[in-house]
Amino acid sequence: MVTYLDAETAPLRNTGQIRLYNAEAFEGMRKACQVTARCLDELVSFVKPGVTTLEIDRFAFEFGMDNGALPATLNYRGYTRSVCTSINHVVCHGIPDDKPLREGDIVNIDVTYIVDGWHGDSSRMYPVGQIKRAAERLLEVTHECLMRGIAAVKPGARTGAIGAAIQAYAEAERCSVVRDFCGHGVGRLFHDAPNILHYGHANEGVEMRPGMIFTIEPMINLGKPHVKVLSDGWTAVTRDRSLTAQYEHAVGVTETGCEVFTLSPAGLFAPGITIGK
Repeated sequence: MVTYLDAETAPLRNTGQIRLYNAEAFEGMRKACQVTARCLDELVSFVKPGVTTLEIDRFAFEFGMDNGALPATLNYRGYTRSVCTSINHVVCHGIPDDKPLREGDIVNIDVTYIVDGWHGDSSRMYPVGQIKRAAERLLEVTHECLMRGIAAVKPGARTGAIGAAIQAYAEAERCSVVRDFCGHGVGRLFHDAPNILHYGHANEGVEMRPGMIFTIEPMINLGKPHVKVLSDGWTAVTRDRSLTAQYEHAVGVTETGCEVFTLSPAGLFAPGITIGK
C-alpha cells in the first residue's frame, strides 16, 4: 500500500512513503537546482583533453563554495569527492582522480548541491574533443530517452510510464537500459521514495500526484545492460566494456504535467550533439 505524505509534516528520513511538496518547496528546489545547472554549464568549456577529473571535482567544490552550496556527495556514505565522473564504459559513480581525459572520451559529470536544505541533482554527458560517431549517437539516444521519460510525467499516470517510454525508445535504437540503478525521490533528502525505474510497463509503479519531486536519470548502453561494481565499492562499469551514457534531470509533478528544475540556463544541457538528428 503506497501512502503519500505532506512533506511539511513528514519525518526527515526515507520511510518509503511519498512526500508531496508545496509551492514554497518547489521554489527551494528551483534555487538549488539552478546552482547545479549553472555549474554544469560552466564545465562545458572546462572539460577538454588533458584535464583531470580531480580538477573537475575541485572546480565543482569551489563553485559550490562561491554560491553558498554544499556538494551533497562529499562524505556521503564514505564517498570522498564533490562530484561523480564516469568515463566511457563507467556507468555511474566514477570517482575523480588524477588521470587526464583523452581526446574522444565521453564523461558523465553528476553534481548535487545542497542549498538551504534542498538538493539540486543533475548530470550531463560531455564529449572530450572530437568523439566518434558511435559515441555521439549514444549521447543523442540517451538524451532523447530522458526527454521521452520527462514527457510521460503527469498527474494520474504511473511512474512505470516513464520507464516504458525510455525502454521502448532505447531498444528501438538497438541500445540497452541499465536496470541496476534508478531515479529517486529528492528534495530535503538526497535519496527518497519513490524509485523511478527506466524500464517496465506504463501500468506499473505508483501513481504520480502533484507535489512529487524525483529524478529521471536513464543509463543507456551500446552493448548489453549488465553492469558490475568495482572493488572500490562505488564505480559501476558495463560488464562487456561497451560505451554507456546518462543524462539526469530533477522534476516536480504539477497539476498539468511537470516542471524541470535543472534546465540549463545557457541552453547547454547536451553539448556537442545535435538534438533531433
